[in-house]
Amino acid sequence: MADNSKTEDAASDSVEAAKNASNKKEKLSDQVMQNPQVLAALQDRLDNTALTPSSYIETLPKAVKRRIDALKQLQVKCAHIEAKFYEEVHDLERKYAALYQPLFDKRREFINGEAEPTDAESEWHSENEEEDKLAGDLKNVVVIEEKAEEANVKGIPDFWFTIFRNVDMLSELVQEYDEPILKHLQDIKVKFSEPGQPMSFSLEFHFGPNDYFSNSVLTKTYKMKSEPDKTDPFSFEGPEIVDCEGCTIDWKKGKNVTVKTIKKKQKHKGRGTVRTITKQVPNDSFFNFFSPMKVSADGEALDEDSEFTLAADFEIGHFFRERIVPRAVLYFTGEAIEDDDNFEEDEEGEEEELEGEEEGEEEEDAESDPKKDSSQPAECKQQ
Repeated sequence: MADNSKTEDAASDSVEAAKNASNKKEKLSDQVMQNPQVLAALQDRLDNTALTPSSYIETLPKAVKRRIDALKQLQVKCAHIEAKFYEEVHDLERKYAALYQPLFDKRREFINGEAEPTDAESEWHSENEEEDKLAGDLKNVVVIEEKAEEANVKGIPDFWFTIFRNVDMLSELVQEYDEPILKHLQDIKVKFSEPGQPMSFSLEFHFGPNDYFSNSVLTKTYKMKSEPDKTDPFSFEGPEIVDCEGCTIDWKKGKNVTVKTIKKKQKHKGRGTVRTITKQVPNDSFFNFFSPMKVSADGEALDEDSEFTLAADFEIGHFFRERIVPRAVLYFTGEAIEDDDNFEEDEEGEEEELEGEEEGEEEEDAESDPKKDSSQPAECKQQ
């Protein structure tokens, strides 16, 4: 009996202790929930959770989630159709490149002085036609001297080299010792991969005879991919350059501008004697463009600097293909560059103008509403 009594007393004490602990918890909870700062933090957390798309999806019923998964399946199929679309676009580019080529061949002839344009071919009405006419009248005064000078001018001197100087993306790559070589550049062509071959395009840089290398053509090929990534199909936005391949430049002796020779002194550890050795090290040059960094075949990740270098290379190749080669004369005259600059300035101007209009509307509303008293605190204005 004594043992039973002790057991009952112990049980009673445990229940009492549990009640006390529960009461303390409730009191603490009440105190916490009455704290405005705690309530604000909880509300903020709930608001942020509500604004997260993924958290909203998690709250949906299982049947709805199943339908969303079906939509994703459809989206993947759309990405594959889009990839086929871009493959056909590439075929169209190849087809129209053949139509452009006769015009580009004639452009090359005019640039290099291989042919002279007819009067009809050289007729062009510029915006500054009156100024050109006045300049023409003045020109007649010294026509004899002009003709003597023109007889020595062949084609359009330094055509491609001038484009390199005009375009910031290219001029940044060109060193002073590259310039005499680029003055021998006669043409740049874009060639598309043949039907049935993996998607790619090549840039061909045609050079006249020079004292620097024996190649008549330097090539750079960009390999492309137009298919959704298996691990991330939703990131597909069209064809992308995935690798590039240059060519070997056959430099003449002592003319390789992509390397420089440096002298280095070495001290013998034992005898203390000093000797001077010469070694070749890489040198900044536009012609490094033809010795690009290779993308790892096994998919090994590149460091940040290497990724930046490759991305810049791909961007330059794309710029040659899409802008420089098709619109060469406009980059020579600078008109294409001015158009690009004006477009950017117009965008900025529109943004500033819109901001100004919004500010004006706010001020107008404040003045037209007599109920709004600026002397009141912000809380009163919102009521």
